[in-house]
Amino acid sequence: MQKTQLFDLDGKVALVTGASRGIGEAIAKLLAQQGAHVIISSRKIEDCQAVADAIVAAGGKASAQACHIGDMEQIVATVAAIEDQFGKLDILVNNAAANPYFGNVLDTDLGAFQKTVDVNIRGYFFMSVEAGKLMRKHGGGNILNVASVNGVVPGQLQGIYSITKAAVINMTKVFAKETAQFGIRCNALLPGLTDTKFASALTTNDAILKPALERIPLARAADPSEMAGTVLYLVSEASSYTTGAAINVDGGMLS
Repeated sequence: MQKTQLFDLDGKVALVTGASRGIGEAIAKLLAQQGAHVIISSRKIEDCQAVADAIVAAGGKASAQACHIGDMEQIVATVAAIEDQFGKLDILVNNAAANPYFGNVLDTDLGAFQKTVDVNIRGYFFMSVEAGKLMRKHGGGNILNVASVNGVVPGQLQGIYSITKAAVINMTKVFAKETAQFGIRCNALLPGLTDTKFASALTTNDAILKPALERIPLARAADPSEMAGTVLYLVSEASSYTTGAAINVDGGMLS
């Protein structure tokens, strides 16, 4: 009996945003392990290159591409560069995110609001649009949005971030419905509490961490690598009849 090839990504080209650390890095490394050429993207090229070099050193295929998804021109330029180099894009993982404000919603200033919306909503939307156009030209592809459990149950003192992540969940459903005719699937990952630098405001504050862990049946934060397997499922042929889904990977918090 042969092993399944459902998770095989040989020949696929994948772009992972926010891939220089944390959940994005873990996703990128697993996709490369399964055979994809992974384009490591974040704002700083040197951080991207370090992850790409690690993947290549481990026998995988990767390259680096700086892109700040809060900048519309960089989004367009990034997808154009991918088309020039590879001629196609099979997988987009929208993972880069902003959460500059941690505090009561009434004290949210316009700058923090705008930055969060520009990256988490506008950035995801137009990266999906540009990548989706390229996928449409070549018969289809997969878009995976990293949302958050905060999009379902707002996180404490994370008002505007939670609002944007709720928008990402609905955005996923919109793209799933409107791009299916082009062979494009779009799904979302909803991570729970994960031990990353991005979440350090939560994981390093005992007054917040302790009650948070009490709401998680598995009673611990996730390692970033524990998010990657669900993403692999959603961007591979293993999930060929799955689109518009939002899968919780949260230790049981929302159950």
